Amino acid sequence: MRVGLIGQARQVWAPRGVKVKQLVEYKREWAYLNLAVNGLTGQLRWDWTENMKSQAIAPVVRQWADAGVEVVVWDRARGHRGSAYQEVSVKLIEQPAYSPELNPAERVFEYLRSQVEGEVYGTMEAKKAAVEAEL
Repeated sequence: MRVGLIGQARQVWAPRGVKVKQLVEYKREWAYLNLAVNGLTGQLRWDWTENMKSQAIAPVVRQWADAGVEVVVWDRARGHRGSAYQEVSVKLIEQPAYSPELNPAERVFEYLRSQVEGEVYGTMEAKKAAVEAEL
């Protein structure tokens, strides 16, 4: 999940005819949340990377393998393929195209977006802390 400082206006309740003003930040700064969800127990594992390239994600998957994760199911993003995963002992299963409903992490991303978007954080570290507090 890409987490950034380009804010989003949220729908809010207001009396009819009253214009609502919302603060929105606009900084081109992002971090990427790598999330593993155990669909049977609901246990979460996560880590942050600076980009979605396979060289950045592969060390995270190796850490998950060391922690006991045996299988990772993910979509066909460009960063989920490549030679960086040859040394990873986790079984990697790709989803069919256009099927996010098969990945339990997508439900967590949906929840996280609803909880953290619509506020001004100022720094990426503050927004990461808000995401981790929800996790």
